[in-house]
Amino acid sequence: MLAPALEVPIQNGTGSIPTVGLGTWTVFGEQGNADEVEKACLAAIDAGYRHIDCAWCYGTQPGVGRALEAKIREGVITREDMFITTKLWDTHHNPSLVSEELKDSLTTLRTDYVDLFLIHWPLALQDQDMSGKPIAPLDADGKGIPAEHALEDVWKVRRRFVRKTEIHASRKFCRKNRTMPAMEECHRAGLTRNIGLSNFNKKQVDRIMKICTIKPSNMQVEVSPYFSNSRILDHCRQLGMTLTAYAPLGAPNRPWRETGEPNVFEDPVLKEIATVKRKTTAQVILRFHIQRGLVVIPKSIRTSRIQENIQIFDFTLTDDEMSKIAALDKNLRVFKESIGFNHKEYPFNEPF
Repeated sequence: MLAPALEVPIQNGTGSIPTVGLGTWTVFGEQGNADEVEKACLAAIDAGYRHIDCAWCYGTQPGVGRALEAKIREGVITREDMFITTKLWDTHHNPSLVSEELKDSLTTLRTDYVDLFLIHWPLALQDQDMSGKPIAPLDADGKGIPAEHALEDVWKVRRRFVRKTEIHASRKFCRKNRTMPAMEECHRAGLTRNIGLSNFNKKQVDRIMKICTIKPSNMQVEVSPYFSNSRILDHCRQLGMTLTAYAPLGAPNRPWRETGEPNVFEDPVLKEIATVKRKTTAQVILRFHIQRGLVVIPKSIRTSRIQENIQIFDFTLTDDEMSKIAALDKNLRVFKESIGFNHKEYPFNEPF
C-alpha cells in the first residue's frame, strides 16, 4: 500500500499535484453552469483545495477563472498556490489548433499558464473553431465525424518542409522548416508546466512514449470501486506518470445510468466501513483511492459535499479494509464515449 500524501511529486515534469482536486464537469450544463462552478470553486479554495481540474469542452472555465481571480485579489491564494489542469478537446487535434485552444483556455481561466495540459481523448474529430458550436460534429447516426490527425502529430513538434520558389536561377527550390505547435511546443513556450494524457489505452500510450521528447507526466482515467482500471494505471506508473482518477465515486447521478447498474453509495461493504470509521461512504472511497497512490478529482457544486470530500486525511484504511474494497471491482466502466465507437482510435476496444 502506498502512503497517501497531500501532494504527489511529478516525476516526468515539474512540481507536484495536490492529491484532492475539484472536478468541474457538469454534463455540459445539465448539472450546473459556469456561475455555479464559480461558487463551487470559491467554496473549494476556502475549504483548502489547491487543485482544480478543467477542460476546454466543459464550458465552465469562465467560472473557474473568475473564482481564481477573486481569491487572488482577496489575498487568500497566489497563482503559484494553485494547480490548474485543462484538456485539449477532440476537435482541436489539428496541430495548428493545439496552442490556439490552450491560449483560449488561458484567457477564460484568467491565467498566463496552466500546470497540466492533457489530451482529453485520443479521438480526433472534424476541425472546429473555438466557438464550441457544436461541441462535437456528428454524422447522421450520432457518431463523431473523425479527422485524420495522428496522435503522434498532436504530441510532438513536427518539422515540415515547404518548397519555396527562389529568384536565383541556380536554385529553383529550397526547403523551409515550419514548426507545428503541438503539445510539446506548448510546454516549451511556457503555456503549460506539464503535459499528459487522458483516456488512452496501453498501445496509444506506448506510441507517444516512443516518439516523445517530453514525456507525459500524468494519465487521467476513470477509476471507481467498481472499476479499478488497474492494468493501465500500473503500466503508466511504471513509465513514471502520476495518476488521476476521474469519476472516483462512480458518477452515480450520471444521466445515462442504465437500470440495474449498482450504486457505490448503496454498497454494504462500503457502508459498513464508513460506519466503523465514522466517515461518509464518499470519504471512504476517496481515501481508498489515495491509498492506492491516485490523485482524485470528485466534482460537486454543493458546498457541504466539497468540504466533505477533502476531509480524508485524518483517518486510514487497514490492509483488510483496502482488500475488501478492492474486491468490489466489477470492471464497470461508465464513461464509454459513445460518439467515438466508430473511430479507429477508440481506446476501449483494447483490453487496457
